[in-house]
Amino acid sequence: MLRLFRLVIFAAVASLPAGAFVWAADPEVLRPRVPKDQIEAARAVVNPLSATPELITKGKALFEGKAFCRACHGPDGKGILGPDIEPGSLKGPLPRNFTDKDWQAQRTDGELMWILRNGSPGTAMGPFIPLVVTEEEAWQLILYVRSFGNSK
Repeated sequence: MLRLFRLVIFAAVASLPAGAFVWAADPEVLRPRVPKDQIEAARAVVNPLSATPELITKGKALFEGKAFCRACHGPDGKGILGPDIEPGSLKGPLPRNFTDKDWQAQRTDGELMWILRNGSPGTAMGPFIPLVVTEEEAWQLILYVRSFGNSK
């Protein structure tokens, strides 16, 4: 019985598209998006807002609405990767998985703010400040993005 179970699991995994495991194996996930000549200045910037439940809730509302982050990063912050995405149909790196604890530990709030101001080089993400959100709203978004790293 165990042999049959292993055979069924192997067959199921083997039938997945070649790009099904790209997210977990992507070596680019931890690469900073801020240019090298600007990264130290970006890392020095600190979020002036405290992570209160009220501000995190405001960040969530922005994530799901006005800032439309949910469209690319998904409702759970894991990015758009699933059976409805055709492998190879997206150009460039996939949207970040905000639940990735290694990514959360590597990126500073200042780097995230830099990306919201300037866009994410090498990706389809353009600048959001001031076109979509204010600077204060961006800090609220960052608080919400940080809350994904606290998920289990």
